[in-house]
Amino acid sequence: MELKLKRPIVFFDLETTGVDISRDRIVEISMAKVMPDGELIVRTRRINPTVPIPKEATAIHHITDEDVKDCPTFRQIAKSLKEFLEGCDFGGFNSNRFDLPLLAEEFLRAGVDINLKNRRYIDVQNIFHKKEERTLSAAYRFYCDKELGDAAHGAEADTLATYEVLKAQLDRYPDLENDVEFLSKYSSRGETADFAGRIAYNDKGEEVFAFGKYKGQPVAKVFEREPSYYDWMMNGDFPEYTKRVITEIKIRSKMG
Repeated sequence: MELKLKRPIVFFDLETTGVDISRDRIVEISMAKVMPDGELIVRTRRINPTVPIPKEATAIHHITDEDVKDCPTFRQIAKSLKEFLEGCDFGGFNSNRFDLPLLAEEFLRAGVDINLKNRRYIDVQNIFHKKEERTLSAAYRFYCDKELGDAAHGAEADTLATYEVLKAQLDRYPDLENDVEFLSKYSSRGETADFAGRIAYNDKGEEVFAFGKYKGQPVAKVFEREPSYYDWMMNGDFPEYTKRVITEIKIRSKMG
């Protein structure tokens, strides 16, 4: 079943130096941009992360420092990448928890302001886990009757497999609506104000902490009562996007 689209959606996958959103960097990005008329535009490029690639990461994606030494840095491609992603929704496999937060961090580090609000995010892994509880390779085998084989953990192979899996999921499950907004809500694990899931919403629509000693308490009220907590977060090892969100909350509460 082909996707019904009102605007383009980009399925993407990252290969990185590790799994720490705040510290690690992208070494390869692959994007499959699906247009409303069904046209598929695939772009894959390697990126110089400007830091050494740990051998543990190379063992997974097989990309070495030598492979990327002459590649552009993320800062060098950030503006053109922003243009490619402009006005698009997003899809991926475990993308809501990892790929999207890390991509947002890279844009912030590069000083390129990309508006990721009012987008829809479809995490095919979450749909799969709600239905079958497997990995991407197993999902590809289960839904598409194909094997990823040696191509697994290559960004382009994973990206295109994810797109195929979602279409197969729409064929298999009648209760899945062929609508990006529905799929975005279905595949989410709960709405959060930041990609890292540190700031959530309560039933009143207020931003609340989703971690630590103030878990469940409104962010604005905590900062008003204990300004040093804001300073602690801004100086701490939190993702840049999370810091942006709490700063917006702090400024808004002062203006209110």
